[in-house]
Amino acid sequence: MIPSMRSLTAEEYVEAFKSFLDHSTEHQCMDEFNKEQMPNIVAGITRLCHCMSHKAERASLLLGDFLAQVDLKMIRILQAVHPGVFIDNEIVEPNPQHVAAYKELVNQAPDLQNVSFIWHQLTSLEYEQQVKEKSTHKKFDFIHMIQMLYRVEDIPNTIKFFHSCLDHHGKLLIIILSDSSGWASLWKKYRDCLPATDSGHYITCSGITEVLQRLGVEHRVYEFPSGWDITECFIEGDAVGGRMMDFLTGTKNFLGTAPPALRRRLQEALCQPECSSTRDGRVIFSNNLSMIVVES
Repeated sequence: MIPSMRSLTAEEYVEAFKSFLDHSTEHQCMDEFNKEQMPNIVAGITRLCHCMSHKAERASLLLGDFLAQVDLKMIRILQAVHPGVFIDNEIVEPNPQHVAAYKELVNQAPDLQNVSFIWHQLTSLEYEQQVKEKSTHKKFDFIHMIQMLYRVEDIPNTIKFFHSCLDHHGKLLIIILSDSSGWASLWKKYRDCLPATDSGHYITCSGITEVLQRLGVEHRVYEFPSGWDITECFIEGDAVGGRMMDFLTGTKNFLGTAPPALRRRLQEALCQPECSSTRDGRVIFSNNLSMIVVES
């Protein structure tokens, strides 16, 4: 008997996500953004709260998927642009494995003496409720939400709340899939190919900018190309390809549990030119990202 389809657990998602990162240029794409745009963006953060040591203090808040390495790179950019500052960094992450891995990275980073870390093992909604219940509405100079809005219950209210957490001249960075990505075409044209499991919101940049426009907040969008080599998804019995399909569909063992017709339709959709391109015999899925910088 073929087992029924089900959504990934938190632990299974971590494994599938790792396969995605290992075969995509997602982090390289973010590195390009950090190199080309981040110094100018964080240079615009002008609040200087002087402590007893007369060093400037900046508060930053991270929400999102497991991207601790990206977060630490952004912290180092903050330190380079604003030398001598003390950074109070808070992390909101519900997955205990992600929190543990982040802490391990911090322990291995000797150059972060002027950075404090507070981990909140909570969803963004739980964090919001906690802040409101305790009436401790802390203000932040920099908040980033990297690839995390797909999973929140109420996207407009989540953005509205965290935008309200910005201090004067603060910045909110939202990184989301671009409308030019293969994901956008897949979700728009081939949604019937996706299983009816808990895959979260099918949202790309335009859905976020529409929310920001309704809120009346100033924002700017930067587009960066990114690719994901999904060639193994088409190799029968390939373990890596199986994990990739699990990540793509949010389904545990999609290739082993999906009806054959559904599996064929999805694999055919992935090969369409609006989703992927072929380079040197490899199938490269478009994973283009939009970096949205929101002003306070």
